[in-house]
Amino acid sequence: MNTPLYKHPEFRRGLRDMASVGPGLAAWGLMTGVAMVKSGLSVVEALLMTLLVFAGSSQLAAVPLLAAGAPMWVIVATSFCVNLRFIVFSAHLRAYLMHQPLWRRLVSGYFTADLSYVLFTKRYPHPASDAPTQRAQEAYLAGNATMSWWAWVAPSVLGMALAHSVPLSWGLGFAAILALLGILCSLATTRLRAVSAGVAGAAAVAAFALPLKLNILVAIAAAVAACLLLEKSPPNDEASKQA
Repeated sequence: MNTPLYKHPEFRRGLRDMASVGPGLAAWGLMTGVAMVKSGLSVVEALLMTLLVFAGSSQLAAVPLLAAGAPMWVIVATSFCVNLRFIVFSAHLRAYLMHQPLWRRLVSGYFTADLSYVLFTKRYPHPASDAPTQRAQEAYLAGNATMSWWAWVAPSVLGMALAHSVPLSWGLGFAAILALLGILCSLATTRLRAVSAGVAGAAAVAAFALPLKLNILVAIAAAVAACLLLEKSPPNDEASKQA
């Protein structure tokens, strides 16, 4: 019988690795909890959104749209576009998780967030071919996903509880921006990622005047288009060989 995942050494390693970025996630979660209640959601609605959606970027994108009374299709389309990256994550993780039953893969899909995916693939660049290493990978993913979930949900709930007593002027929004900026910088590890981040930022600022926060959709579309063009462009040395 396999040792429970939480007793595996890699589970503790996953907890420690995720704990290093936990304060940034906590600041982001705290601000999101406050923002959801301040936008008009009840505490129950905000709690359900945090537990069921468990996707900070799409929650932050949807909240101002809900507060502005935007059409449902705009809210759904915005959240869908913001979360498109999880299709890439799931496609990459398929080779790691296909040996598991369906219910476990669904659970892994729910708990896997941006940083847990990044840390996991950094720790294990390739899927395991033997049972002990597969178990170690499962334990590591479970450890960092557990820490990620608590670092997000607990501060979000605290933010909901304090929403009516903590003014936004205290700088929680700025703290969340700093947290997101730190996460962004940690993910921009290649030139392509750095360029896509720059294109998205520039497009969002340029389209800021659009209603219903549609500048977010413009930024996503611009970044995706730029990445596709750059990926299709052959390197200079290969192009010269073909000439």
